[in-house]
Amino acid sequence: MGRAAERLVIEGRVQGVGFRWWTLSQARGLGLAGWVRNRRDGSVEVLAIGEPEALEALAEACAQGPAGAVVRSVRRGPTHDDGSLGFEERATA
Repeated sequence: MGRAAERLVIEGRVQGVGFRWWTLSQARGLGLAGWVRNRRDGSVEVLAIGEPEALEALAEACAQGPAGAVVRSVRRGPTHDDGSLGFEERATA
């Protein structure tokens, strides 16, 4: 079975609170591939690739976020697998 891929955009107080580094830890712990980055509009964007159960767990975790974050919304949608191996932080887009 191929890997599933999902794009998440997390909005609220999610920059300047360690959200990217926290997401790296969460995603790696779930065995996901992909990336996380800040966006210029103040949100955080995630491309997560892996088992559907792990994608769901990451989305649920992102709805809470790390201490200091105030998550207002998590927009989710399917996307294409970009071939990422491992999970990394990317530059702001």
